[in-house]
Amino acid sequence: MMYGVLLVTHLLAAIAFIGTVFFEVCIWHAARRPLAETAKAAADQAIAQRSRHVLHGVVLLLYGAGIGLAWQHRGALSHPLDSSFGLLLSLKILLATSIIGHYLLLAFWLTRGRLSPARACWLRRSILGHMLLIVLLAKGMFYWQF
Repeated sequence: MMYGVLLVTHLLAAIAFIGTVFFEVCIWHAARRPLAETAKAAADQAIAQRSRHVLHGVVLLLYGAGIGLAWQHRGALSHPLDSSFGLLLSLKILLATSIIGHYLLLAFWLTRGRLSPARACWLRRSILGHMLLIVLLAKGMFYWQF
Protein backbone atom coordinates (compact mmCIF):
# COMPACT_ATOMS: atom_id res chain seq x y z
CA MET A 1 0.00 0.00 0.00
CA MET A 2 2.74 2.47 0.96
CA TYR A 3 4.62 1.75 -2.27
CA GLY A 4 1.53 2.67 -4.30
CA VAL A 5 1.09 5.96 -2.45
CA LEU A 6 4.76 6.82 -2.96
CA LEU A 7 4.55 5.89 -6.64
CA VAL A 8 1.45 8.01 -7.33
CA THR A 9 2.85 10.95 -5.34
CA HIS A 10 6.14 10.72 -7.22
CA LEU A 11 4.38 10.50 -10.58
CA LEU A 12 2.05 13.46 -9.95
CA ALA A 13 4.89 15.62 -8.62
CA ALA A 14 7.04 14.70 -11.65
CA ILE A 15 4.20 15.68 -13.99
CA ALA A 16 3.88 19.06 -12.25
CA PHE A 17 7.64 19.68 -12.23
CA ILE A 18 8.24 18.62 -15.84
CA GLY A 19 5.14 20.48 -17.01
CA THR A 20 6.31 23.69 -15.40
CA VAL A 21 9.77 23.51 -16.94
CA PHE A 22 8.27 22.47 -20.31
CA PHE A 23 6.00 25.54 -20.17
CA GLU A 24 8.93 27.83 -19.40
CA VAL A 25 11.19 26.41 -22.13
CA CYS A 26 8.81 25.55 -24.97
CA ILE A 27 5.89 27.95 -24.53
CA TRP A 28 6.75 31.01 -22.46
CA HIS A 29 10.18 31.60 -23.99
CA ALA A 30 8.64 32.06 -27.46
CA ALA A 31 5.37 33.68 -26.33
CA ARG A 32 7.17 36.53 -24.56
CA ARG A 33 9.11 37.71 -27.64
CA PRO A 34 6.45 40.07 -29.07
CA LEU A 35 5.80 41.69 -25.68
CA ALA A 36 7.12 45.12 -24.77
CA GLU A 37 10.13 45.09 -22.44
CA THR A 38 8.12 46.35 -19.46
CA ALA A 39 5.44 43.71 -20.01
CA LYS A 40 8.11 41.01 -20.44
CA ALA A 41 9.84 41.97 -17.22
CA ALA A 42 6.61 42.11 -15.24
CA ALA A 43 5.35 38.80 -16.64
CA ASP A 44 8.74 37.10 -16.15
CA GLN A 45 8.82 38.24 -12.53
CA ALA A 46 5.24 37.15 -11.85
CA ILE A 47 5.72 33.73 -13.45
CA ALA A 48 9.05 33.17 -11.70
CA GLN A 49 7.61 34.15 -8.32
CA ARG A 50 4.56 31.90 -8.67
CA SER A 51 6.66 29.08 -10.10
CA ARG A 52 9.09 29.19 -7.16
CA HIS A 53 6.21 29.28 -4.68
CA VAL A 54 4.50 26.21 -6.18
CA LEU A 55 7.60 24.25 -7.10
CA HIS A 56 9.14 24.25 -3.64
CA GLY A 57 6.37 21.99 -2.38
CA VAL A 58 6.29 19.95 -5.59
CA VAL A 59 10.05 19.33 -5.43
CA LEU A 60 9.82 18.27 -1.78
CA LEU A 61 7.11 15.76 -2.69
CA LEU A 62 8.98 14.59 -5.78
CA TYR A 63 12.31 13.98 -4.09
CA GLY A 64 10.75 12.75 -0.84
CA ALA A 65 8.66 10.15 -2.64
CA GLY A 66 11.65 9.32 -4.85
CA ILE A 67 13.79 8.59 -1.80
CA GLY A 68 11.00 6.41 -0.40
CA LEU A 69 10.77 4.50 -3.68
CA ALA A 70 14.55 4.12 -3.88
CA TRP A 71 14.52 2.67 -0.36
CA GLN A 72 12.11 0.01 -1.58
CA HIS A 73 14.68 -0.96 -4.22
CA ARG A 74 17.77 -0.71 -2.03
CA GLY A 75 18.74 -4.29 -2.89
CA ALA A 76 19.00 -3.47 -6.60
CA LEU A 77 20.78 -0.21 -5.78
CA SER A 78 23.38 -1.95 -3.62
CA HIS A 79 24.57 -3.86 -6.72
CA PRO A 80 23.56 -1.68 -9.67
CA LEU A 81 25.63 -3.57 -12.24
CA ASP A 82 23.92 -6.89 -11.49
CA SER A 83 20.69 -6.00 -13.29
CA SER A 84 19.44 -3.62 -15.96
CA PHE A 85 16.82 -2.42 -13.46
CA GLY A 86 19.48 -1.48 -10.89
CA LEU A 87 21.67 0.21 -13.48
CA LEU A 88 18.83 2.25 -14.98
CA LEU A 89 17.56 3.23 -11.53
CA SER A 90 21.06 4.33 -10.55
CA LEU A 91 21.33 6.45 -13.71
CA LYS A 92 17.93 7.95 -12.97
CA ILE A 93 19.06 8.89 -9.44
CA LEU A 94 22.30 10.34 -10.83
CA LEU A 95 20.33 12.56 -13.24
CA ALA A 96 17.95 13.63 -10.43
CA THR A 97 20.98 14.57 -8.33
CA SER A 98 22.35 16.53 -11.28
CA ILE A 99 19.10 18.55 -11.38
CA ILE A 100 19.73 19.50 -7.74
CA GLY A 101 23.20 20.59 -8.85
CA HIS A 102 21.65 22.78 -11.53
CA TYR A 103 19.52 24.53 -8.93
CA LEU A 104 22.52 25.01 -6.65
CA LEU A 105 24.36 26.58 -9.59
CA LEU A 106 21.32 28.80 -10.24
CA ALA A 107 21.33 29.92 -6.59
CA PHE A 108 25.08 30.61 -6.78
CA TRP A 109 24.71 32.71 -9.92
CA LEU A 110 21.74 34.57 -8.42
CA THR A 111 23.60 35.47 -5.22
CA ARG A 112 26.65 36.61 -7.20
CA GLY A 113 24.55 38.61 -9.67
CA ARG A 114 25.90 36.52 -12.55
CA LEU A 115 22.66 34.97 -13.82
CA SER A 116 22.32 36.23 -17.37
CA PRO A 117 19.30 35.48 -19.56
CA ALA A 118 21.46 33.14 -21.64
CA ARG A 119 22.56 31.20 -18.54
CA ALA A 120 18.99 30.98 -17.26
CA CYS A 121 17.84 29.66 -20.65
CA TRP A 122 20.67 27.11 -20.73
CA LEU A 123 19.83 25.92 -17.22
CA ARG A 124 16.13 25.47 -18.00
CA ARG A 125 16.89 23.57 -21.20
CA SER A 126 19.43 21.36 -19.48
CA ILE A 127 17.01 20.59 -16.65
CA LEU A 128 14.27 19.74 -19.16
CA GLY A 129 16.66 17.43 -21.00
CA HIS A 130 17.60 15.72 -17.74
CA MET A 131 13.92 15.30 -16.89
CA LEU A 132 13.11 13.75 -20.25
CA LEU A 133 15.96 11.28 -19.84
CA ILE A 134 14.69 10.44 -16.35
CA VAL A 135 11.23 9.70 -17.77
CA LEU A 136 12.74 7.41 -20.42
CA LEU A 137 14.82 5.61 -17.81
CA ALA A 138 11.81 5.28 -15.50
CA LYS A 139 9.86 3.50 -18.22
CA GLY A 140 12.89 1.54 -19.38
CA MET A 141 13.58 0.14 -15.92
CA PHE A 142 10.57 -2.12 -16.32
CA TYR A 143 10.88 -2.94 -20.04
CA TRP A 144 14.55 -2.96 -21.07
CA GLN A 145 16.51 -6.07 -20.26
CA PHE A 146 20.20 -6.36 -21.10
